This record gives sequence, C-alpha cells and structure tokens, in this order.
Amino acid sequence: MDLIHIHEVDNVALSRARQPAGSLVNWRGALLELRTEVPAMHKVAVRPIARGDAVLKYGQIIGFASSDIAAGEHVHEHNMEVGAHRPDYAYCSQVPAIDYIDPAARACFQGYRRASGRAGTRNYLAIVSTVNCSVTVARAIAAHFNNSGMLRDFPNVDGVVALGHDSGCGMSTGDEGYRTLMRTLHGYIGHPNFAGVLLIGLGCEAMQVGSLLRECGLQTGPLFQALTIQGAGGTRAAVEAGVAKLGAMLPAANACVRESIPAAELTLAVQCGGSDAFSGITANSALGAAADLLVRHGGTVIYSETPEIYGAEHLLTRRAVTPQVAQKLVDRIRWWEHYTEINGVALNNNPSPGNKAGGLTTIAEKSLGAQAKGGTSALQDVYLYAERVQKRGLVFMDSPGFDPVSVTGQIAAGANVVCFTTGRGSAFGAKPVPSIKLASNSQLFQRMREDMDIDCGGILEGECSVAECGEMIFQRILAIASGEKSASELLDYGDNEFAPWRIGAVI
Repeated sequence: MDLIHIHEVDNVALSRARQPAGSLVNWRGALLELRTEVPAMHKVAVRPIARGDAVLKYGQIIGFASSDIAAGEHVHEHNMEVGAHRPDYAYCSQVPAIDYIDPAARACFQGYRRASGRAGTRNYLAIVSTVNCSVTVARAIAAHFNNSGMLRDFPNVDGVVALGHDSGCGMSTGDEGYRTLMRTLHGYIGHPNFAGVLLIGLGCEAMQVGSLLRECGLQTGPLFQALTIQGAGGTRAAVEAGVAKLGAMLPAANACVRESIPAAELTLAVQCGGSDAFSGITANSALGAAADLLVRHGGTVIYSETPEIYGAEHLLTRRAVTPQVAQKLVDRIRWWEHYTEINGVALNNNPSPGNKAGGLTTIAEKSLGAQAKGGTSALQDVYLYAERVQKRGLVFMDSPGFDPVSVTGQIAAGANVVCFTTGRGSAFGAKPVPSIKLASNSQLFQRMREDMDIDCGGILEGECSVAECGEMIFQRILAIASGEKSASELLDYGDNEFAPWRIGAVI
C-alpha cells in the first residue's frame, strides 16, 4: 500500500515515500490522485476536509483545517492549525485489567542486589556535584580513575561518573527549583546503579552539602562520602581527598557480583526524541507493547515529558486507577499551562523543526503518537519531577519534553533501564543507566547503525507485528539489564547528559 491509514475514522493517511503531484496512489482498492507533492511520512487527505473541520489521525483530533483541503492534498502547516479543543477527560472510564504473569513463570535478569534491597543494572562509582562550582573537581577525580588504567584492576566496576550541572546556587533555598534539585541529587545518590558515591560542594553555595544530608536524612559511611572544596583547602587538596575517598570504595565496589533478580524489579524509563510520523505506529507502539509485557511481569514503567502528552492526556486520565490519580495528571497540565504562559511560551509550541520535517504538524499529533510508548496498562500514579517512584506498573512523572532533563528526572525517580525511540536519529546516553535506542524506520537504522539497538521499521513492511517487535524489545531489555552493552554505551555516551530541571529565577 502507498498510504498508511491508522484508524477507520481518520480523514488523513501517511505517505510511505515521497510522491510527486499527479501520482496515483493505492487507496482502499482504488486509485487516488495526489493534487500536490507529498513528502515521505507526511499526511495526505483521503477525503475532503472543509475549513474549520477537525483533522483526524489515530482516531483523534490532531488539529483543524485552516483552509479547504481536497482529497489527495498534502496536509501540513500550510493548511492545518492547532485550533481550540479540550478533550473529554472521562476520569477512570476505561481502566484496563492487567493480565499478570504467574510469579513462578516471570522473567529474571542478572543484576546487582544493593544493601538497600534495590536492584541495579550497572555497577558504577559516582561523584555528585551539589553546585556548578564543584564540577571541575568532580571531573578531575573521575578522570584520575577513568584515564589512568587503574580500573583494569577492578573489572566489576563499570566506571566512575562525574555528575556535573549548572545550578546549585543563585536560587532561593525555599522555592520549587531548590526542592526539585534536591530531589534529583537525592535520587542519584541513592540510585542502585551506584556501588558508591562521593558528594562534593564548594562550601558557600545555596545547595549546601550539610543541608542536603540533613533534609534528605542521609548518613555518610564507607560507600557514601562527602567533602567541600573550601573545607578541603582548595582545588588540588579537594581532588587529592576525593581520589583517596573514592579509591577506598573500589575494593567493595569490585566485590559486587550479578545475581538472578526478578524482572519485577526493573524500572523502565520510556522516552522519545527526534520523532517522525512513523514513530507512533512503529517504535512507540512496539515499546508500548514491551512496556505492557514488563508490567505483566510485575515491573514498573515511567512515562514522562508532560508537554508531549498535551492533547493526548485524556487517554491517560481515562486509564487512571482512581479519580485522584487522574486529577494529579490534570493538575500538572494546568501547572504547565501557567508556567509556559508566564514565560511567554505557548505549550503547543511544538513539534520541533525536525519533527515537522518528519511529518508532524501539531503538538496533539505528536502527543498522540508519543503516548503509545507508555503501553495500554492502567495508570497507577503521577509523580513530581525526580520524585521516588513507589508504585509498580505504569506511572507518570512530570518533566519537560527536553530529553536529557526528562531522563535525568526518570533516573532520579528510580529508572534502571531507559528505552529511547527516534525517527530522525538521536545521539543519547545517560550514565549510570543503559539507554536502548529504537529506530522507527529501517532507513534511519541503516544510516545510524552504530547508534541504534533495534530496528522497528519491519512493522511497516509487514516483516513483524507490533507485538512481535515488543517481545524483541523486552528480551533486549533483559539482556542489557544483565550486562550486555547498548549501542550508546559502546560509543561511551552518558557523561554529559545529567541535566536537572532548572525551575525559577536565577538570582
């Protein structure tokens, strides 16, 4: 078929390849003449759409015609707009039952059991900076271990990660931005992919080392140490002290070994970036099938990127297990509407130029395709950014749509595996958590072969079903959680993607 028609009520379809004006394309056993050129992955009207009428895709409204559109005409920014539409949230009206797999038959992976009882998929040591002023020291300490070759004597240690950021000072110690950063740092300090952590501050910043320890109830010990540059006597002294403290953790970290752990203890962060019009019907849908499988095995899936569910949030409120959970999601949408308004940005100021080149026109269209990656399970709870996830099953964590910021929050919340779909191509990793890259189309997979883990383009060609591709993704999740390196890890991505969400004024 030349066109992909997703839902029977849709008045647009997707063109598989670029088609010049005048082309005759197959449409429901007949030939449809294209009145205009239609780029690959872009929409074409399959019946007339009058000005002001809804444009339908995925069986949902994705925008409105800004002019009369004839059948066979390209549908994009030139003749379509967001318009005003508020979906029916219908709280808890479509909560699905979950067909859990018998515990005796559930999958396992080879992971690290931590003293806290949590399960890790990697075994790193970390240097966590409280403030941008301590990042240089943190990176110098990490370089001492990573570049000297000394880690060869500790083969069970995956590496030393310096987590630096551009915040920690110039903020009020009582505002939302401060609390958000503290949650993020706390989540990383306790992350099960770290065998040991060194916390480093300058000494005079807003995010004080002592305050963080006190407010988060943290105690230093053999595998969790802290220092300040001022207290150590300056930069060189702080580096020397940090090297000594982290070096003392190496033998214990190296003694950690993998053991069989139920897949129920995997927490999967689902993410998409550089999306195209095929993402929603291939990679995102297949990842959603894998997410549903993990939930059936007792695991957890963190779905995020609040601006990129805008226009599709009603599909989640209907699956919420209680009205309170649904309302928490709507409250985050309302927060974003206010937040973007006071910052002079429209929440529907999306998709990106790359998304539009890939055929996506409005935020509703992008959101409807993006929501597929969360699967079809019941929504168990909604969390603030970087808030520790406590419920199992599908949950939502509030975050921006910017991938590094969103994934940073998901990892702080407890994710120990990341799956990242892309249709345009994305270069991403997120130490200490392995990132698995899913290509929405085979052309991208071949063009960026070293960056991609799984080709979901076979769904378009009828080579596999969404369910079969989802099973393949699920098996790869288990393998990579057990120590197999992802493409991003082989390319050594992940040192620069720690990006806590900065909220509020810099003062």
